[in-house]
Amino acid sequence: MTVHLIKLSVGVDSVAHLAAIQQRRLQDAQTAGLGDRLWHQTRHMPRRAAELLDGGCIYWVIKGAIRARQRVRELEAVADDEGTRRCRLILVPGLTETIAWPRRPFQGWRYLEPADAPPDLGEGGADAEMPPEMAAELRALGLI
Repeated sequence: MTVHLIKLSVGVDSVAHLAAIQQRRLQDAQTAGLGDRLWHQTRHMPRRAAELLDGGCIYWVIKGAIRARQRVRELEAVADDEGTRRCRLILVPGLTETIAWPRRPFQGWRYLEPADAPPDLGEGGADAEMPPEMAAELRALGLI
């Protein structure tokens, strides 16, 4: 069974901003001879790694709402400069925008069950043609 991760994208203003940051990181990795290895480093290795690697994504929270998702390709255990163990989430380049789904701040990452994940932006629905901020506010009020 698949499981996803949810993570705050601190300091990012929009999906386009996150995409630009990741594009620069990808170019840096290619320049360093690492190919298309795009990663996000976290403190802990997910215990549900097998479920995450079974089609799981990382859902990015930007400005108080889930706004995009990205496939997780693999997990890699690494050590930082001080020898502390870390986990690299190796990501498939490219973001898929989702319907804005309000989310309160939290630290680290959390698991997200597929049933609780927001649909992709292009999947339609009653709020597909509304501005994302308006749809998010109406959803938070329980009106859609």
